[in-house]
Amino acid sequence: MVEKNFQAHFMELPRKVVVGENILSNAGKFCKSLGSFSRMLVVSGPRTWTVAGRIVYDSLVDVGFNVEYLTVGMNIDEAVKLVEAKISEFNPNIVFAVGGGRVIDIAKYASFRRGIPFISVPTSASHDGIASPQASLKSVGNIVSVKTHAPIAIIADVNVILNSPYKLTASGCGDIIAKFTAVRDWMLAHNIKNEYYGDYAANLALMSAKLVAKNVELIRENSVEGLRVVVEALISCGVAMSIAGSSRPCSGSEHLFSHALDILTKNRALHGEQCGVGTIMMAYLHRINWRKIRSILRKIGSPVTAEELNIEPEIVVKALTLAHKINPQRYTILGENGLTEEAAKNLAKNTGVI
Repeated sequence: MVEKNFQAHFMELPRKVVVGENILSNAGKFCKSLGSFSRMLVVSGPRTWTVAGRIVYDSLVDVGFNVEYLTVGMNIDEAVKLVEAKISEFNPNIVFAVGGGRVIDIAKYASFRRGIPFISVPTSASHDGIASPQASLKSVGNIVSVKTHAPIAIIADVNVILNSPYKLTASGCGDIIAKFTAVRDWMLAHNIKNEYYGDYAANLALMSAKLVAKNVELIRENSVEGLRVVVEALISCGVAMSIAGSSRPCSGSEHLFSHALDILTKNRALHGEQCGVGTIMMAYLHRINWRKIRSILRKIGSPVTAEELNIEPEIVVKALTLAHKINPQRYTILGENGLTEEAAKNLAKNTGVI
């Protein structure tokens, strides 16, 4: 019998996850249970500071932590530098990232660079970055996605997230539904390129997509129960990436398409919205039920056409031909040579995207 030699595989998972209603005021007590920390930095955006950041800050102060806060603006490069400078000056034990995906990614990246753990406190459910070890920082050195570290804990207050625009939740659903094609791309890379593939991580990501598909009506009602499904699915996707050691179970050809759109356009649509439309087209290429995926996204209220994304048809076609070049090391259904303009146009037309 020949023994196989396996390379070491590292997993970094959140220590604790709390999902509930009106729980932000208990953030301080929750943090006490994590260990002997004393100095906390709360990073938030101007709007999210008002709705959630201040509550977290007061809760930490109330239980005796030494706490400072920082609000960051829209410029990602500048925001990362500000957070890093504040970490160097204040020397916190933990960074609290309170906000949407952008704030969480900024705090995640800056804390990783400074070797400080962070806690994720999402104020919306727009994408799976709330729990993942990946940070999307498009303007930092032109990097699309950077491997950082997973949060040591997640505090998700459903009431706070419910008060965010529903459009953000629908976008989060698009990012979750994308796992239907991302996992198939991962398996394809395993079969063709002998890339590592993990059944557990793949199935965890797929289960999240299936749960959202199963609970479309509840989610569309924007109910507490429906939102919990979305939030827990997003967290599960983040855990799947931590287990896999990469974003593979959650990011495939549909994400490459979204990143290509980001290059060709400027903030026309949300990340999850673009991934959802990409999933429809990549499902067609994978020969799985793309019509069902389109129907799920439509019922949720997420875009399913270029027009609904506010993106011109020719830009969609261009993005499809460019997508395979975004991350050449990531093998997907698009192959190494990508799609021709004619093939891309036919794909978008056949799926009703244009």
